Amino acid sequence: MDQAAWPSGALPLGDGLRSTTPTQGELMSCSSSFPKSTSHTGPWIQGSYWYPAQKVAVQGTVSWPNASTTIGTSGSTTTIVSNNLPIAPATTGIFPIQPSDPAYQYDTNPNAIVAQTIDLTLPANPAIAASPSCLPMGMIGFTTTGVAIYNALDDAGNDAMAHETQDSCDGHPQKGGQYHYHGPSVCMPGVDSSNLVGYALDGFGIYGEKDLSTGKTLHDSDLDACHGTTSPVMWQGKLVDMYHYVLTPEYPYTLGCFMGTPVTADLSAGQIAQIANFKG
Repeated sequence: MDQAAWPSGALPLGDGLRSTTPTQGELMSCSSSFPKSTSHTGPWIQGSYWYPAQKVAVQGTVSWPNASTTIGTSGSTTTIVSNNLPIAPATTGIFPIQPSDPAYQYDTNPNAIVAQTIDLTLPANPAIAASPSCLPMGMIGFTTTGVAIYNALDDAGNDAMAHETQDSCDGHPQKGGQYHYHGPSVCMPGVDSSNLVGYALDGFGIYGEKDLSTGKTLHDSDLDACHGTTSPVMWQGKLVDMYHYVLTPEYPYTLGCFMGTPVTADLSAGQIAQIANFKG
């Protein structure tokens, strides 16, 4: 969709943009059925667009002094060990959402944020797979600041960034307590640049919204079906021309599918339960 056609301040709604094959601007979902028949909504959703500046945010600025994330590369692997709590200066809102919070009328998220056990071993030099693969519900990547990245779908299979109520850092917890983002967050250092902001589970980097060479904000039309491109980026301290994913303001925001082969993460009980609920 041509960005020039978007109403001022609006983003196109991603509802219904799920596919079973790699499709530019859509999300190749491993799930075909979803447990909820309805999705959260609010006055910021108008027709086929939504208005981020009008969307209510969960109140609160909670800091997590015990947040811990270590990322290291040695030989052929990159290791991420974390408790999945956001590193300062990033904060979270107050969860469960309080009845006194204006966000409560749109989303009563009853989940508290709980530290998770994250232990990822990713390829330091990821390779493109023979064919792209679908994105599961649950964690598909991880930020350099200690927060899980989920795909762009909510539990009704719609555009999570537009429908679900999140805090001022654009995050919230699921029922196992895992705090996560569904898309770009203002609390990701480098989100509005060409810097590395995280890693997908196939090892490829996830970068900010700007192209390193031109400085322009990238959109779906600039990227392939998995929401990535091959261009110069900083990788392990060197300027390298390589494949990588790119954050965009619009759906699917982070990844459209896995271009490489995703690893299996060591999951906490809460994460396993959450993923099990999306079989089908």
